[in-house]
Amino acid sequence: MKFTTEDLASAKTRKDLIAIADKNDIKIDNVVRNLRYELELSKLQSELVNLQQWITENHLRVAVLFEGRDAAGKGGSIKRFMEHLNPRSSRVVALSKPTDNERGQWYFRRYIKELPNPGEIVFFDRSWYNRAVVEPVMGFCSKKEYNQFMVQVPEFEHMLYEDGVIIIKFWFSISKEVQIKRFNARLQNPLKQWKFSPVDKMGQALWDDYTFYKEQMFTKTHTDFSPWIIVKTNDKKTARLESMRYLLSKFDYTKRKKISSLIQPDPNIIVRYYRNAKQIDI
Repeated sequence: MKFTTEDLASAKTRKDLIAIADKNDIKIDNVVRNLRYELELSKLQSELVNLQQWITENHLRVAVLFEGRDAAGKGGSIKRFMEHLNPRSSRVVALSKPTDNERGQWYFRRYIKELPNPGEIVFFDRSWYNRAVVEPVMGFCSKKEYNQFMVQVPEFEHMLYEDGVIIIKFWFSISKEVQIKRFNARLQNPLKQWKFSPVDKMGQALWDDYTFYKEQMFTKTHTDFSPWIIVKTNDKKTARLESMRYLLSKFDYTKRKKISSLIQPDPNIIVRYYRNAKQIDI
């Protein structure tokens, strides 16, 4: 069954359309779900604008790190975070592989240059944690470089914390089955084929290696001053909404009290890391 011209002409509101669909047994579950998502997304993006203004007024420095396996939805989430923010006080950092000069420098130097200025929020599409997971799995760093990084990163983040930089670390968690589905979807979409790389292709074959280094990263770099927040992302739209809620919930900004119920993240989707936390990408 489909809506007729008369049905559409008679409907004045969304509720009218839903009532007509129920009466005529028209399946619109996906449409309703998408409408709810768009409505919720719009509300949260409005709050992000309010938060950004408050961060700017109070000269805060906020860095939000998006880490996770390939195809976990990091880029899509960042896009929605940034969509309506003022570009003068927000930006995305997605660094390419280091140059020969950068390889000879202290590993953190190239990231220090990208840290937020006062009044700015910066979204890192992958960060210094490349050396914690991707680089050792793919052989892009030596064992000595990896071990040195793992010793230094908590100290590095503690220095940033003491200097007033607010760091929020998201790990976007995806199951192996959903990852391969998204890889295949990318390959079939000419607008997204650029996202697929040889490194992505190795993600499935080296799944267990990624899991090992991911767990090492959590164990050694999850701290009280810079904790890991795991976001379950098998449903990309839900992950976007819940990660937005979490970010908003971490700041006592001016207009927060009026929308406290809107920004409470779902504990079934957003989980602070601990050893026995149930994960979907193991």
